[in-house]
Amino acid sequence: MTTLPYRELLSGDAPHKPLLKKKSSQGGRNAFGRITTRHQGGGHKKRFREIDFSYNKKNIPAKIETVEYDPFRSAFIGLALYRDGERRYVILPKEVKVGSTFIVGEDAPITVGNRMPLGKIPVGTFIYNIELSQMAGASLVRSAGNFAEVVAHDAGYAQVKLPSTEIRKVSDLCYASIGAVGNEEYNLVVIGKAGRSRWLGIRPTVRGTAMNPVDHPHGGGEGKQGRGLRRAKSKWGKPTGKGQKTRTPKKYSNVHIITRRKVGKSRKA
Repeated sequence: MTTLPYRELLSGDAPHKPLLKKKSSQGGRNAFGRITTRHQGGGHKKRFREIDFSYNKKNIPAKIETVEYDPFRSAFIGLALYRDGERRYVILPKEVKVGSTFIVGEDAPITVGNRMPLGKIPVGTFIYNIELSQMAGASLVRSAGNFAEVVAHDAGYAQVKLPSTEIRKVSDLCYASIGAVGNEEYNLVVIGKAGRSRWLGIRPTVRGTAMNPVDHPHGGGEGKQGRGLRRAKSKWGKPTGKGQKTRTPKKYSNVHIITRRKVGKSRKA
């Protein structure tokens, strides 16, 4: 079992109370009490931090006051104090510490943490917190250690290579932040024991091969058996596993994809 050295990585400040919200756990259940997402339930009580993904305070410098842990996400967050006195939580990139500053605007310099339209960001720059439509707020590349790369500009669009290796077009008017999301060692953490998963609200997952045929397409057989199928399936018979395409063939955003993501063990960034 391994963990991160939080005492070294965080500033040790208590959460900012005006930006805290109560959020009760649903255990993967919908409004009718039926389980719609399996393997969820239990876990430690958590309070939700309101994160600013809109970044609508343009051309107002902000200073990072704290570096904090967020129980709802893998990335670290920081409390940003804007020059007009307002405080907001933001996702922190690498190399940003207490006292660092950033600014959002069309003419912001190309430095880590600053935010500007994709049309102003040069090719080869690492970015995160990417908008998909203008003024809609950041929706892509928000997890710990992740970054995308601007690979080209063409006809009013920036071509962005995402962490999945997919290359897609995003409007030059959409905003993105410079840098890569912090806490890059998050993926090295070894959970180590079943109880620690339960603290995180993750319930056990039963293998399909351990079930009966009535419960799963992979079930049945005497002793350890192969699945008996050419392709792996989910409990409901849909394709799953590495190397299989599961994207909706007529998805509305297909027109913006230039290169599909690579799948399977041989995937290379």
